[in-house]
Amino acid sequence: MSARLRICRSLEEAGNFGPCALTIGNFDGVHAGHRRILRRVVELARGQGWTPSALTFDPHPAVIVAPERAPRLLTTPEQRARLMGEEGIEQVLILPFTRELSRMSPEEFARQVLKGRLGVRAVVVGENFRFGYQHAGDVRKLEELGRELGFLTETLPAVRMRGRVVSSSEIRRLIRAGAVSLACRLLERPHCVEGPVQPGRGEGARRIVPTLNLPPGELLLPAEGVYITRAADPADGRRRPAVTNVGRRPTFGLDDLVIETYLLEPPPNPGPQTLRIEFLRRLRPEKKFPDPEALRQQIMHDVRRARAFFRRLERANRKPAE
Repeated sequence: MSARLRICRSLEEAGNFGPCALTIGNFDGVHAGHRRILRRVVELARGQGWTPSALTFDPHPAVIVAPERAPRLLTTPEQRARLMGEEGIEQVLILPFTRELSRMSPEEFARQVLKGRLGVRAVVVGENFRFGYQHAGDVRKLEELGRELGFLTETLPAVRMRGRVVSSSEIRRLIRAGAVSLACRLLERPHCVEGPVQPGRGEGARRIVPTLNLPPGELLLPAEGVYITRAADPADGRRRPAVTNVGRRPTFGLDDLVIETYLLEPPPNPGPQTLRIEFLRRLRPEKKFPDPEALRQQIMHDVRRARAFFRRLERANRKPAE
C-alpha cells in the first residue's frame, strides 16, 4: 500500500485534490478488472506528474436510488481504499452518495465535481461506466465533456477470466454459491470478512473443538458450509491456517447464523480481539449430525483435508533451490 495514501470523505475535505488522474466507480471488491484500471491511472499520473486518484461512493448508490436492489457488499469503503493504495493510488475520495448527488446531470457532475472541485486532467473508466441522473451519461458523453472541459478520457475493456467477465455482481454470485476459490481468482485475493471475536455458547469448546466466533456483520458471506480459511489477527499481522464454518449449528438445535473458526495451530495467548477470515476453498455444506461425537469426527476429517491443502500450497509456493 502506498505510504502516502490520503483518504477524504467530502469534497470540502478533498481540498487541493488536483491536478490528478482519476478513476470513478463503486469498486466493490477491487477485483481484477478494477485493478487494471487503477494501474493505468497510476501509469498515466506518474508519466505527467499528476496524483493517481480514485473516487468512490458511500453508501452504494443503489441504497439511495433503488434500495430494494442494493447488494450486500464485498468490502467496506475503508477496505476499498486500502486495496486501491496497494495498487499505487495515492488519494481516495469516498464521496457521500446523497439524493442531491444522484440528481446531478452528467454535465453538472463533470463541470462541478470533476473539473471544478477535483481538478482532473485524465479520467480512466471501464467500458460500461455510467454517470449522472438516471445513468444518462456513458463513456461517449464523458469523452465529449472531457474535450470541452480539458481532460483526457480513457476507456478500458472488461477483463475476462475463465470464460466470464470479471464484475462485482459475478463475484457476489460466486460467493453466495460457495465458489470462493473461483472468486479468489477474479478478485486476485481471497474474499474476507472481519469482526470482533465473540464468546460462544460453549458447546463447541466443551464437546467438539474450541473455536473463535464472529458475528455475521454487514458484508457478503459465502453460502453456509465449511471452508478452508486463513485467520488474520490485525494486531500482530499473522495469518494462521484454519477451518471455518458459516452456519447455524443444527446439531445443537440452534438457528442463529455464526462464523466459527478453528485454528490449525495453537492460538495466541491472550486470544485475538478481532479476526479477519480469508476464504480459500469450500469443503462441504453444513449438515446436522446425529450427535456431537459424529460432528467432532467430521471436523477432524475436515482438519486433515485442510492441512493437506496447506501442505500442497506450501510446496507450490516454495521457490526452487538455486
